[in-house]
Amino acid sequence: MSVPAPTSPGRQAPSRPAARLHRLAAAALLALAAAGGARAQSLQELYEAARAFDATFLAARAQAQSAEYRAAQADALSRPSLAATASATSTTISPPVGPTGDSNTLNASLQGRLPLLNRANAATQEQARRALEVAKAEFEAAEQDLIVRVAGAYFDVLAAQDTLATTRASKTAITEQLASAKRNFEVGTATITDTREAQARFDLATAQEIAADNDLRAKRIALDTLVGRNGVAPRPLAVPVALPALAPPDPEAWVGRADAQHPTIRRAMAGLEVASLEIQRAKAAEGPTLDAVASVGAAKYSGRYPSSLPSSTPWRNASIGLQFNMPLYTGGATGNRIQETLSLEEKARQDLAAARRGVAQGTRVAYFGVQSGQARVLALEAAEASSKLALEATQLGYRVGVRVNLDVLNAQTQLFSTQADLAKARYDVLVGGLRLRQASGQLVPADVDAVNRLLAK
Repeated sequence: MSVPAPTSPGRQAPSRPAARLHRLAAAALLALAAAGGARAQSLQELYEAARAFDATFLAARAQAQSAEYRAAQADALSRPSLAATASATSTTISPPVGPTGDSNTLNASLQGRLPLLNRANAATQEQARRALEVAKAEFEAAEQDLIVRVAGAYFDVLAAQDTLATTRASKTAITEQLASAKRNFEVGTATITDTREAQARFDLATAQEIAADNDLRAKRIALDTLVGRNGVAPRPLAVPVALPALAPPDPEAWVGRADAQHPTIRRAMAGLEVASLEIQRAKAAEGPTLDAVASVGAAKYSGRYPSSLPSSTPWRNASIGLQFNMPLYTGGATGNRIQETLSLEEKARQDLAAARRGVAQGTRVAYFGVQSGQARVLALEAAEASSKLALEATQLGYRVGVRVNLDVLNAQTQLFSTQADLAKARYDVLVGGLRLRQASGQLVPADVDAVNRLLAK
């Protein structure tokens, strides 16, 4: 069995203690952070930027604003309306009859209408109010979706940075192990197998570094595109990492809150109310309507008619009254319309039931996902501590000749892989917590600030 070659006083030992490997990982992380430290931005800052840039969110906001104007249009159905009309005509009779066959006419009038009885209008106004509630619920859903998308992209970049950092640290450690294996082979204290194993690991680490670097570039581009900025550098989590507890610790409590306030359920409830009001509108088509109408007009004639009316004779008229309308027969259209709306109401009722079941299922899945993620973080923290101890023991065994170079490489790989998995698991818990609040309809912009406080200053 080969033993390490003795080292001179000015030369480092071929195997480094685990503490040095930790310093390598930390140095790589600090190097990535330093690259964008001057322009590092918080989650809250990037969320505000996305609110002003993301096209999907801005489109949802414009849609919600349009619903307010649509509701105002429905309110106008119960208000008086006034219209002005005017016309001018010129008539020529050929051959002329009498002194002249030409005449000119000017007409102007004002016509007003005030609905007094119209049940269809009342139902339409209520529908517009429910439609406004639907628009508000859809905007809330779009806002929640934006929060999750920004947080997901933010922590994707941090996870890609951690992966690249640990990959580079692992490559550095493997490089040292490769140099050690080559030196030991040259002095005859190790076989060519150690060198080839270390070279294979070095080549693999190089390929992994290239892939990790490319993945980080892609994640940064996605975040830049989402927030409308270039070269965004997210702030890392503050150390030590303190993940928030899952409260309340009961999935059914989350489901109960979701049923009361989730935008999808509120939208479905408003849809059912709109369908019920549509039945009222259809039935109102069988009933009477009553409007108050009034008009005032004036006309002026010039020229001379065959009836010998005097030239430039002005005419004025005014009227006021009630207009009653009662449909008697519509060819079956009204009755079939009522049946159609009854079927659509049943559809809306089933849509509401489906929405409630879907939200409840999604909330439970999100809850157990966060719960599982927290347990995974604890397990990976324990695995990280164990991997450090295993690496130290393996390095000691390599120095005394009871372990080979491949054992050290495997222990190094296990440690760095565990550290990368642990960082990713922590990010997943934070994003999963936001997804849980979204699934239960509780996600609000203030939740962004709660996560933001976990970041480094």
